[in-house]
Formats: sequence, C-alpha cells, structure tokens
Amino acid sequence: MQKKKIQVWDLPIRLFHWLLVLTITLSYISIEIGGAWIDWHARLGGFALGLIVFRILWGFAGNKQARFSQFMPTPARLLQYFKGEWQGIGHSPLGGLAVLALLGLILLIVLTGLFANDDVTLTGPLFPLVQQSVSDWMTGVHAIAFNGLLAVIALHLLAIAFYWVVKKNNLIHPMLTGKKEIAILSESALIHEEKAKPINFIISIAIALLVVWLIFGNVFVDLLSPEPAAKPPASQHQW
Repeated sequence: MQKKKIQVWDLPIRLFHWLLVLTITLSYISIEIGGAWIDWHARLGGFALGLIVFRILWGFAGNKQARFSQFMPTPARLLQYFKGEWQGIGHSPLGGLAVLALLGLILLIVLTGLFANDDVTLTGPLFPLVQQSVSDWMTGVHAIAFNGLLAVIALHLLAIAFYWVVKKNNLIHPMLTGKKEIAILSESALIHEEKAKPINFIISIAIALLVVWLIFGNVFVDLLSPEPAAKPPASQHQW
C-alpha cells in the first residue's frame, strides 16, 4: 500500500507543545533547586498560563487536527478505538484523553498557583484576594496536582515508547516536523481539510497575553480587592 506524507500538526501546535515541555521541565528544576530560582518558578507559571490560554483558544480556532471537536474522546470513539475500527490522522481517542488530562492538570496547577504561597517569600499574584487558609489549601492542591502531572507525563512517555517499539509508529517525529505518513487511501479525506486563518492565531496570542497581563500586572487584584493591594515587603517576591 502506498503512503504519503501530509501536514498534520501546524506550527502553533508544535511550538505550544515544545514550549510547554520546556516550561514544565524548568518549573520542576526551579522548585527543586529553590533559592533565587523561585523567582523563575513564578515567571514560568505566568508563561504556562499564557500557553494554556492559547491552547484552549486554538482548540476552537486552530486547524482541523488542533480542534477539540476532532479528538474529543467520546464513548463511541473510544469503543471504536479499542475495537480497532477508529481511523484518523490526528490524536487517537485515547491520545485525546491523554491530551485533555494533561491540559486539565496543568490548568489546575496554574490556577491554584495564582493563589498559592510558600510561607516564606513567595505569593501568587491573586493571593490578596483570598484568606490565608484558602491560599494554604490551594498551595496543597498545587503540589498534589503537580505530582499527578508528573505521573501522567510518565504514562505519556511510556505510551510513546510503546508506539515506537511495538507498533513501529514514531509519534515524536510528526510533532517536530508537523508531517505524518498515512495510507494514500485517506487522501480523499484531506481535500476538504480546514486550515486556521492567520488572524485566528494573532487574536489567540493577543488574548493569551492580555490574560497574563491582567493577572500578573495586578489589574485583577486592583479591581476585585476590597481595598488597594498592599505591596509585598522588599524581601518578598510576588508571582
């Protein structure tokens, strides 16, 4: 059977993927080292927020394979997959489930980090909006969710290794080049493939940057806090 290489993952998705990998890796390293690296952990949290906001928007405005509607792991699609009847060129239903789990955990980590504190020098940008007890609870959830993320990432890497070794399907290469080799019989399904408009990318980036600025620029705190937010002491760092 003849095969043909086609474009599956667009550049925004590939950039998001590898920037997120780098951000999570550096976040883990920074919190393990501590000290002056804590400041970088906070900055990386803001960067992760922007990435997640962009990916959520791109899940509706991106190209065909990037849209949530194309890989939403519905019961019917999962049943098809486990019966060996599913056909597609993007995320499989099981892969879609992993993507949603990763995005959900990272979103939970970022959101709880916005209110978290380390009892010493670091507070999240939205810390002034909640009581200390609530912040402490969110700090605990933040840590638990991050450990859960590490477990999901480990399973994700095992799945990639399984596909590579057992199924002879390299999932990393398409995420680097954007191209995937498929059976030529599927070519007819690609004729009507929808590609994202450049304006969609610009708007998605703009909204992501706006959200990060509103939160990390203390705009939300100034608007929602019952009284002006006190600036942290000189020795205290704010996320």
